[in-house]
Amino acid sequence: MTLPQAIILGILQGITEFLPISSSGHLILGETLFHLDVSQLKDFDVAVHVATLLAILVYFWRDLLKTKYWKWLILGTIPAVIIGFTLEDQIDALFRSALSVGIVMMLMGAIFTIPESKVKISKTQKFNWQKVLAIGIAQSIALIPGVSRAGSTIFAGTALGLKREEAARFSFMLGSIAIAGAGLLTAIDITETTVLHVPLAAGFIAAFISGLAAVWWLMRFLKKHSLRVFGIYLLLIGGTTIALSIF
Repeated sequence: MTLPQAIILGILQGITEFLPISSSGHLILGETLFHLDVSQLKDFDVAVHVATLLAILVYFWRDLLKTKYWKWLILGTIPAVIIGFTLEDQIDALFRSALSVGIVMMLMGAIFTIPESKVKISKTQKFNWQKVLAIGIAQSIALIPGVSRAGSTIFAGTALGLKREEAARFSFMLGSIAIAGAGLLTAIDITETTVLHVPLAAGFIAAFISGLAAVWWLMRFLKKHSLRVFGIYLLLIGGTTIALSIF
């Protein structure tokens, strides 16, 4: 991996980790474009995921210190843990191609263009175990490359009656646990470093800065806008990816 490739992939990870357009799907497309061997980039994968985790901790540190969130965050993490430990290898084997990513992106794009639910928001209790488990299940679906973790959980939260900003805040805090766990499991599998220190550091810095900028922008965007624009984007890039893969 060259220095420019590391910076580009770091920026791609930072932006797509937080925007609801699928970081895993875009990284697969980027790695395919650069003709890189995904299996040889585990150390880089850990570095950019730690960078995006750091961006979450920096932006949401006040919320993460509030104890009211943690029981819900632990509960919401359970579905992803169960599915991740039992089906991750099978999911990765089935969906780790540009064609399948394109198909999944188009499906997600179609879902995001559905008008938002008109469920009334409870003023006395925004979270309960049914809502949190549903959001957790939505997060576990994001194990499929092409499904946005942020997008699936934000969509689920708003469909269940949460405000977009509250759904996004909970989504990213919930994601911090998933990112940390995935990064740890990947790090355990690393037997040797394949990416040079300079590209590795450059990718980390690029992912952190772009990730922090992306989450700052999205939290403001969602105050007035739905996920529809991201759905249109996913339909376009998904369709393009399918066409290029076939022809």
